[in-house]
Amino acid sequence: MLRDGVTGDWIGTFIGHKGAVWQSRTSDCGSYAVTASADFTAKVWDTHTGEAKFSLKHNHMVRAVAFPPGPQPTLVATGGFEKKLRIFDIRHGTATSNGSSPTAISENDPIELEPGSAQEIGPGVHEGNIKSIVWGPDPNTIITASEDKKIRWWDLRQSGVISTFTVDGPLGGCDLSFSSTGRPTEKSILSVGAGKTAYFFSAKQPGLLLSSHKVGSEISSVAVNPTEERFVFGSTTDTFVHVHDFRDGTEISVYKGHHGPVWTSSFSPDGKLYATGSEDGTVKLWKFCKEPYGLWK
Repeated sequence: MLRDGVTGDWIGTFIGHKGAVWQSRTSDCGSYAVTASADFTAKVWDTHTGEAKFSLKHNHMVRAVAFPPGPQPTLVATGGFEKKLRIFDIRHGTATSNGSSPTAISENDPIELEPGSAQEIGPGVHEGNIKSIVWGPDPNTIITASEDKKIRWWDLRQSGVISTFTVDGPLGGCDLSFSSTGRPTEKSILSVGAGKTAYFFSAKQPGLLLSSHKVGSEISSVAVNPTEERFVFGSTTDTFVHVHDFRDGTEISVYKGHHGPVWTSSFSPDGKLYATGSEDGTVKLWKFCKEPYGLWK
């Protein structure tokens, strides 16, 4: 489902998956979206028409997806219960490994790409399901977070790991801060929640831990606003949105409104708004500035 980022107004619904949608991402240009589903596919959508352009087939549930930085993406990264990081090339609907061409049942159906048409990065390295994929400001570097409690930075030119960080608890969410242009920059911060610790890494230098803070509950999602030096997180053990100081980790506010655990959170590029998604079936927008903004006066 696509909604206005300021007002929350409904824009359209993407129809095509036959299972739960685990994750969704939009391209920097806003013209494309990609979704990861329990129906063993990831789909690439035209956000203007709602049309599914590509269906990327897998052999198990897809948990995470990502576009590279920049306009008009030509690649899609996927990961999930197969424990495989794949890169699909969608420029031409590349041929499958057995030489066959990608297919569409009819003119309006998405082009289907088989798992063998993708490049697998680091076969056998992940020892747990891939829960999150982040494509940072460097198009040659991609980050994965998996259930083996490891954050890995990959150099796509070498198809190998260039840095690894082991967290001390079950992985929750990962989020990358954006600039006001809506794109990641070298000053962006990667937020990772694991157990009762929030970790913050440099987006520029692989594996560089900027800070980490212990909190009072298990983290299911976390996001940071570097300008305001605040981070927010949701927990698996309550229904609240927690706001903490990024510098020393102290709790500043706790907001009520959800009726289930908060599984995802993210700031808007301008940092004046953040969104939270909950098991209660709602996405809530929270104002994070003093001046009027959108519907808030």
